[in-house]
Parts: sequence; structure tokens; C-alpha cells
Amino acid sequence: MSMNKKQIREHIFAVIITKVEEQDAGKRQEALTEFMSVTGTAGNTSSQIAELIPPIMHDLYEKWITMFIDRLMETVDSQNIELLCDGGPDNNAALVLAYIMFLESARMEKQIETDLKEHGFMTTENNDLGDLAANYIRAQMAKIAKNANDEKVSGNA
Repeated sequence: MSMNKKQIREHIFAVIITKVEEQDAGKRQEALTEFMSVTGTAGNTSSQIAELIPPIMHDLYEKWITMFIDRLMETVDSQNIELLCDGGPDNNAALVLAYIMFLESARMEKQIETDLKEHGFMTTENNDLGDLAANYIRAQMAKIAKNANDEKVSGNA
């Protein structure tokens, strides 16, 4: 199988966005409620964030996935990347885990904060909501990474 760079990019994007967006609205609301109960956030905040997160987060996830793919393509030979694009469960899980590690980098921590500020999550008046959104993103990415790793180990990705 020989893939050009566009096909490689499209494959990686599809694998990661599928994992990131697997949760439907009900699961997202449940995850937010659970997350906020653990963090001690009370009130209607979870429903307010749930309303904000889907459209805003989709745009940000697309941006971050594209940044990941750009960086991967800059640093790894395309023939090596192509090996990860066979659609197999182990390689799909490896791509998702590499993306999660990319998000955990210091560079991306700053980028996430900047993007949340640009989208109005983090302002001087609204910093708690921004912190909550950033922490929620981290928690969800950790859950996705754990699920991807579990699927890789069990071969069910």
C-alpha cells in the first residue's frame, strides 16, 4: 500500500477525530457532570459548559489534530508514518496515543490556554470557566488515551 502525504494526513485526522468525538451529547454531559463532581464544581456549570464545548471544541480539536499531523510530518519520515496508517487497531491506537502525548507537551499546554482565551473561555472575569474547560480537556484526553491503550492491549481498537 502506497499513500501520498495527503492520504496519510487524511487517515491520521480521521482516526484521531473519530476517537475524540466518539462521545455523544449524553455521554459528554455525563462526563462533564462526573468531572465537575470530582473537582467540586457545583451548580449549572456542567450544562453551561456542555453547551459551549461541542461547537467550540470541535474547531479546536480540528486545529490541534492538524498541528499534530504537521509536526509529525515535519519530524518523521513519511514512509515510517505510512506504516502506522494501515488501519489496524494497534497502529490506530498508536496514532491516538502519539496525539495525546503531543497535547501533553509544554508547547501544546500553552497553545491550549491561548486557544481557550481566544474562544472566550479564559478571561479575567471568566478564568474559572477556562480552567475548568482546560482541565476537562485534559481529563477527556487522558480517558481517550487510556481507552486507546486498553483497546491496543486487547486488540479491539
